[in-house]
Amino acid sequence: MAGTTPGTPGTPRVLRAMNDRAALDLLLEHGPLSRTEIGKLTGLSKPTASQLLTRLEAAGLVVATGTSEGRPGPGAQLYAVNARAAHVAGLDVTAGRIVAAVADVTGETVGRYELRTPGRGAAGVVRQVAEALDGAVEAAGLARSGVHRLVVGTPGAFDPGTGRLRYASHLPGWHSPTLLAELAASLPMPVEYENDVNLVAVAEQRLGAARGHEDFVLLWNEEGLGAALVINGRLHRGWTGGAGEVGFLPVPGTPLVRQVVKANSGGFQELAGAQSLPRLATALGIDTPHQPYARVAAALLARAVEAYERDEALTELLRQYAQRLATGLASVTAVLDPELIVLSGELVSSGGELLRSLIQSELAELAASRPRLVLGEIDRHPVLRGALERALADTRDEVFDTSR
Repeated sequence: MAGTTPGTPGTPRVLRAMNDRAALDLLLEHGPLSRTEIGKLTGLSKPTASQLLTRLEAAGLVVATGTSEGRPGPGAQLYAVNARAAHVAGLDVTAGRIVAAVADVTGETVGRYELRTPGRGAAGVVRQVAEALDGAVEAAGLARSGVHRLVVGTPGAFDPGTGRLRYASHLPGWHSPTLLAELAASLPMPVEYENDVNLVAVAEQRLGAARGHEDFVLLWNEEGLGAALVINGRLHRGWTGGAGEVGFLPVPGTPLVRQVVKANSGGFQELAGAQSLPRLATALGIDTPHQPYARVAAALLARAVEAYERDEALTELLRQYAQRLATGLASVTAVLDPELIVLSGELVSSGGELLRSLIQSELAELAASRPRLVLGEIDRHPVLRGALERALADTRDEVFDTSR
C-alpha cells in the first residue's frame, strides 16, 4: 500500500494542524490562556497542550504574556496570539475621501489614515490608493511589505466578467477597464475588492447584530440605499456583482425611473433615500435648512424621534418614512424570506429604536413572512471594519496553517 502524503486527512501532521488552529482560534476569542485552560477547552491532555504551545511559540504564532496572578489557583504562564504574526489593510472609498486602516492578526486596528479626495478627477486613482495605504501603514509603524492582504470597499461592484466598476457613476476614475490590473501591478500584496454594503454585512456577521445568523439581509441607508444578502452564511453577489442594489427597485408610491444606471437612482431610492426626507418634510410644513440632503435627512429623523407624539408634523414624518422603508423591504422579504433584517447607516442610527419598531410594525402589515428587524451594532467605520475582517479571515487561514 502506498504511503499517505503529509496533507492527507487523518495523518498526524494534519491532526496537529487542526489542533493548532483550534487553539489559535480560542486564543483569539478568549484572550491569553494557560496550558491547562487550552487543554480543557480543546480536550487535549496537558502534555499535548504543552507540545502544541511550544510548537506555536517556535513558529512565532503565540507569545508568553505573563502569569495568571489574580485568577483562581496557582499562577501559571499565559499565552496569547502573537499580534505581529501578520497584518492586513482595508480601504473604504467614497467620492470625497479614502479611509485606510491596518490591523494586526488579532483584529486590533494599529494604524489609520484619511485621504481627502474632493473634486479629484479620473486620473490618479492608483496613486490615491497607494497614498492612503501608505499613510495607514506608516501610522502602524510598518512598511508596505508587512501587509499580507488588502481589501478595498467601494460603492457599486466590480463586474467579474469585465473587471469594471458598475452602479457607482459618482466615483471618477474607478471605471477604467485596466484599473484592477494597474492596482495589482503597483501593490506588493494580494488585493480584493468588495461592495461597501457587503462589507458592512461582513462586520455585522462577525462582530455585530448578525452573529450566529446564516440568512439575513442588511439594509444600508445613508446617502444611498443599498442591501447585502447573506444566504447560507455566504454573501450573494449576483451575476454582475449587483445583488443588493435595492435603490433601483421599482416600488409603489413613486414614478417609474427608467435607465436607472444612467440616472444613478431608482424607485426605492426616490421613495426612501436620504433625498426623499427634505421633500417629505416640506410637504408636511416642516422647515428644512439648505444643506446637503444626507445631513438634513439625519437631522430631521433625530428631531422627529425627540418630538414623537408631541409634534404632529414630525410624528407624521417619522411614520411616513417608516412606511416607505417597509414598502421596499416587503419586496425584498417576498423574494428572500430572510430570518433577520439588519438596519444600518446614519439615517437608521438617527431614527434609532423608534424608527426600527415603526418599520417592523409596517412590515408586518405588508409582508407575508415576519423577519425580525434589528439595528446594526457596528457604528464606527463599518465598511472599514468589514474590509479588515474580510482580509483577516483569509490571512489567518494562511498564517495559522501549520500543516506545511
